[in-house]
Amino acid sequence: MKKFIIKMLLITVGAFLAAFAIEGFLVPNQMIDGGIVGISMMVSYLTDINLGILLFVLNIPFVLLALKIYGKMFIFQTFYAVTVFSIFVGIVGGKIGIVTHDGLLVAVFGGMILGAGVGLVLKNNGCLDGTEILAITLTKKFPVSVGGIIMFLNAFIYTCAGFIYGWDKAMYSALTYIGASRVIDAVLQGLNEAKSIFVVSDKNYEIGANIMSQLDKSVTYIDAQGGYSHQEKKMLYCVVPRLELTKLKDIVNSIDPEAFIAIENVHEVEGKRVKKY
Repeated sequence: MKKFIIKMLLITVGAFLAAFAIEGFLVPNQMIDGGIVGISMMVSYLTDINLGILLFVLNIPFVLLALKIYGKMFIFQTFYAVTVFSIFVGIVGGKIGIVTHDGLLVAVFGGMILGAGVGLVLKNNGCLDGTEILAITLTKKFPVSVGGIIMFLNAFIYTCAGFIYGWDKAMYSALTYIGASRVIDAVLQGLNEAKSIFVVSDKNYEIGANIMSQLDKSVTYIDAQGGYSHQEKKMLYCVVPRLELTKLKDIVNSIDPEAFIAIENVHEVEGKRVKKY
């Protein structure tokens, strides 16, 4: 129950941040987000229908559509997120004033705040926009990817924005969407990016002992076989922060200069023996 309450509070905070970005940055400057939110913003601009009402009404069909794809908890949390988001947009709209009229500042900071809000909701198993749900449904019927469908839909939306608001506003809107997407990735994957390392060497036990003693990091030995020699080998695996990567390579090279090292990015690390990365 405690985890559920914390998750709902974070979804609420995320919905508020997204609403603040839309009403404080985008709407006053005739700029839009992508997806259903962007469609709602354009319809509201053309018809004067309350944006909060449009966000709720246009997203509900996609929430219902998700019943066939996702579990009940996701549906509940998405319904809650969309409802709170719509309410916040209705409350915030016209009451906080315009933060800035500078198009670049709107795109950068509006996109960052919007991305942080959407990312918080997604990280806690909710959703503010039904575009992805629609895309997943369409991929089951047509041989296209989710990313391809979302890209096509957003290209269409920003083209429409160009005719409605002007092409400068449409391009700033696209820039906002790109910035928001990057922040969403950062929220979902984490900022403290670590590195995973695979080492193939005849001296892996010695290398592993030095990594554990000098870096205080756990290592794992994996059975492997050489592709050319067909000899049985031990492959070493470990995860270290970026700042300790150079030190780890120095350890490996000092013991076995001929060792094979493969390095990959790790966005999130969990587990009982995991230290702070």
